Amino acid sequence: MPRSIDDISKVVDSYHAYLLLEKGLADNTRISYDEDVMKFLRFLKGESLTLRDTTPEVLHAFLAGLHDCHISPRTQARIISGLKSFFKFLKIEGYMDENPSLLLQSPRLGRHLPDVLTIKEIDEMISCINMSAAEGQRNRAIIETLYGCGLRVSELVNLDLAHVFLDEKYVIVKGKGSKERMVPMSDVSVEEIRAYLPDRSRLDIKPGEENILFLNRRGRRLSRVMIFYIIKDLCELAGIRKSISPHTLRHSFASHLLEGGANLRAIQQMLGHESIATTEIYLHIDRRALRQEILEHHPRNNPPREA
Repeated sequence: MPRSIDDISKVVDSYHAYLLLEKGLADNTRISYDEDVMKFLRFLKGESLTLRDTTPEVLHAFLAGLHDCHISPRTQARIISGLKSFFKFLKIEGYMDENPSLLLQSPRLGRHLPDVLTIKEIDEMISCINMSAAEGQRNRAIIETLYGCGLRVSELVNLDLAHVFLDEKYVIVKGKGSKERMVPMSDVSVEEIRAYLPDRSRLDIKPGEENILFLNRRGRRLSRVMIFYIIKDLCELAGIRKSISPHTLRHSFASHLLEGGANLRAIQQMLGHESIATTEIYLHIDRRALRQEILEHHPRNNPPREA
């Protein structure tokens, strides 16, 4: 009969000792493995599952979520390595009769994914915006909305004023296939949009564009190409040498939330990703819980304290 696995903290502590004393792993590798195990345990909790419920299918659902959140193949490979190590430990120590991770395969590492910006790089981009220019506040609101909500650029340029709820701090976004989803807003993105609205009200808005949030100086909606150039120019001014596009801010949104400990399923819903393995969970994520994820884990809502 397997050993009791109910006291998760005790099991994790034993695994940590195993990595330190028996495997002799480097500090960085050991810390990464510990973090990967905690990510998986948070996933299980979000799915109302326990370690004892872990099957190959559960592991594949977890990894599919990482892929849908655009976590790089190299990071996925490390997480798989960490999970394999953990379940091998559970089998050796008698916590589980079978090792559900035996058939897990690491992704190919040859595929290149877009770079992810650090929080510091995003702040440097924003600091390079010329606030004396007519479009300065608009551009600041654009960057904060892309990063604070994880929107696709097509979703941003078509954002409807009637679907922006600043008091409630969320937007209704029409994504792929004209499917709508609710996305919580960071406090900073709310503030920047509020500051932009007086500038917008002074524009000569063209017929048919009255409900579009972000407009150019001629009162028309911005093109996706224009957003690309805004971001490209800011990166050059900030001295950022990475391959950057508007989608990079979306990647950064997902990566920073995951690194901060956000529930993987909540991230997937905020991004509007769909797959057979994740569609059902989208239907059961409560709006309040979804907003709480971004309040707790997005760096824009957790500014560093002054000394």
